[in-house]
Amino acid sequence: MGFDYCGIAKATELTDDAKRLSNWLEKGYHGEMAYMENHFDLRIDPRKLVPGAKSVITFLKNYYPSEQQDKSLPQIAKYAYGEDYHEVIRQQLFEFLDTAKQMIGPIEGRGFVDSAPVLERAWAQKSGAGWIGKNGNLIRHQAGSFFFIATLIIDLELIYDDPISKDYCGSCTACIDACPTAAILPNKTIEANHCISYFTIELKAETISTDRNYQDWAFGCDVCQDVCPWNRFSKSNHETHFKPLNSLLQMNEDDWLTIEETSFKARFKKSPILRSKLKGIQRNIKYLQEQREK
Repeated sequence: MGFDYCGIAKATELTDDAKRLSNWLEKGYHGEMAYMENHFDLRIDPRKLVPGAKSVITFLKNYYPSEQQDKSLPQIAKYAYGEDYHEVIRQQLFEFLDTAKQMIGPIEGRGFVDSAPVLERAWAQKSGAGWIGKNGNLIRHQAGSFFFIATLIIDLELIYDDPISKDYCGSCTACIDACPTAAILPNKTIEANHCISYFTIELKAETISTDRNYQDWAFGCDVCQDVCPWNRFSKSNHETHFKPLNSLLQMNEDDWLTIEETSFKARFKKSPILRSKLKGIQRNIKYLQEQREK
């Protein structure tokens, strides 16, 4: 079906993760992402999200690109180079579930791609896909972290994989040292409200106001992944839908500031960038210009 990994974990309550999530929310690290506070009970127990659930299947899909942007241009996170991963992977999950039903029989389940109260990284770790790095990302041995995570929760009892017991980050602090806004705290805790991805995507204010300045990211951020030693093993993806869209990688600041709304929507109608809307991208570009003028 085009996935790069499949692992299975037993559907149970995520007790330890529930404590960590609760503490994270209490400290306000989610900023204006109020949706993170919703459906707490569903986030920590897949059996409440999908009644009768017995297994949580995790899929990984590589999105590491073969092409890179010139560093002088407004930087776009690599996951957003191509078509919206939600749509691409959701279709592949449906195809997988349909095929499984044809081969096995009736299966009740639901697939999720970063679109529901599911702790995807926790389930990925439990399925043996990798470990959680100090930057909060799932890291796969000899493969890195440039993967989308998809989750399929079903009512079949299956043979479960063993989690990876070792944390292979060791004493490395490359991601912590490199984060432009110091958003990576000890104990794999992320101040999401100070992350560049938060400022450029999640924050809906008309202007960006922060004393933790950055100078080159227009949509998302890859710094903590780019410096991770494990990502030297990253290989280019083979998904045609993830190929860079419509000269995206060549767009400079003037291109972003002068493009018209109708052209923007037509050009990026299949892109994750549409989520920020044109006014959001232009706000981000203006912030970068302001930082250079200081």
